[in-house]
Amino acid sequence: MSKANGGPEDLSLSRFFSMAAAPQAPGRGSVRKTRPPPVKTSLNNPYSICWGALDREDMHFILHTLEDRIQSLGLQKIEDRKRKKKQPPLKQQSGDMSSIDVDTGEDLKKEKPKGDAPVSGWTPADVRKQLAIGINEVTRALERNELLLALACKSAKPAIVTSHLVQLSVSRGVPACQVPRLSERLAPVLGLKCVLALGFKRNTTAFGEELRAILPRVPRLNVAWLQDTLEDPRENLQTESLESQEEILDTSFEDLSKPKRKLAEDSKASDTGPGGR
Repeated sequence: MSKANGGPEDLSLSRFFSMAAAPQAPGRGSVRKTRPPPVKTSLNNPYSICWGALDREDMHFILHTLEDRIQSLGLQKIEDRKRKKKQPPLKQQSGDMSSIDVDTGEDLKKEKPKGDAPVSGWTPADVRKQLAIGINEVTRALERNELLLALACKSAKPAIVTSHLVQLSVSRGVPACQVPRLSERLAPVLGLKCVLALGFKRNTTAFGEELRAILPRVPRLNVAWLQDTLEDPRENLQTESLESQEEILDTSFEDLSKPKRKLAEDSKASDTGPGGR
């Protein structure tokens, strides 16, 4: 009877189907919009910046020369590798706390360095001040125009960490090159884990002879927008040597002419004297 007369069950079913078939408003949160992928705008350098090619023979010469000189100077960083002993965990009892304090005090007294023990740091310190070790120090020294020569290790990864040294060196007129195995050969001698860059300052006296031998072997750097500022280190050495020779000749001529001037002055004085009149 309820089915024929349209009872409450038929009404509920009809309402359910009508609600399910009711059209929804388009574009109101029904479809989740996907975000577009992030895009970053960057400018690429149209010029290819690279280090000059260093000959294998020159590479071995530079590494051997610097390694021998550093060893002869005794330049090395000494670090105190003694690790502090780990203290036992603290206990709640006061008696245990006092025993721990006594033990740690005795250990510290035992670990005090003796007078003959080497002090941590660079030795000799004056030679260390003549160098710039590491990428950060070399970069700062180039910006201040304090270097005569800059060397970069070829094994530095990624290569972009040392690529900026090319433009800096050329803009300051400083010879620079990339040396393979620089860190492998010099880091153990200096007492360091790695040496990715090495610079020699203008006030250096400990590496003067070595720089005179290394500079003619440094290849020239090519930067397209800094062509006018490029200088060949060999030309600089030749001009400096010629200028020094000219100064020596000038001083020698002046020294030779001094006795002649004295004789002429003495003769003039004798002529103008009372006897000469």
